[in-house]
Amino acid sequence: MNRVHQGMKVILFGATGMVGQGVLRECLLDADVESVLVVGRSPTGQTHAKLREIVHNDFLDFSGIESELAGFDACFFCLGVSSVGMSEERYRHLTYDITLAAAKTLAKLNPRMVFIYVTGAGTDSSERGRSMWARVKGKTENDLLKLPFKAAYMFRPAGIQPLHGIRSKTAWVQAGYVVAAPLLSLLNRIAPKYVTTTEQVGRAMIRVARDGFPKPVLESEDINRV
Repeated sequence: MNRVHQGMKVILFGATGMVGQGVLRECLLDADVESVLVVGRSPTGQTHAKLREIVHNDFLDFSGIESELAGFDACFFCLGVSSVGMSEERYRHLTYDITLAAAKTLAKLNPRMVFIYVTGAGTDSSERGRSMWARVKGKTENDLLKLPFKAAYMFRPAGIQPLHGIRSKTAWVQAGYVVAAPLLSLLNRIAPKYVTTTEQVGRAMIRVARDGFPKPVLESEDINRV
């Protein structure tokens, strides 16, 4: 297949989180990615020839920066919060409302875009299960899949091992990763269903955005296989 090779232009949300840091690293390293626009509330603190950043505070309203959000091939949406100690209303706002506000804006501006959303293992597509976070994530996934993108994919990693010095911003989560690191790297080798790495997630996103995938939802095992 001889196609003219053109680099991918990527928008990344959540670049300062653990998954987002890993995805940003792989995008900057990958020759297939021409440029990365990071949209976030705080700067990443990184400089790179491929990287541009917009610091934006209102994640429910992107009208002020719409002109800068057009002309992209892919969006990697890695924003996420833990539901621990959170009401359903608040979690839904931070998970569903913000994701859909960004996605609807991007779908309108970039009909040829591939949108990839990081959710989590155990997400409830029926939206009716017992687990609050799984219902909210399920609704988020379902509504993203209805938007008029070229394609949308839901990544559902289970455990994620941070590599290359990437850290979680949440102190107790980071402490847990430090303790669990030897176990995670063992599990990644022997039980790919349950563990992936920040590097594998980032590389899989780029590959799926470029080449597609047979189904819209990828579990940890699919992510590792890609």
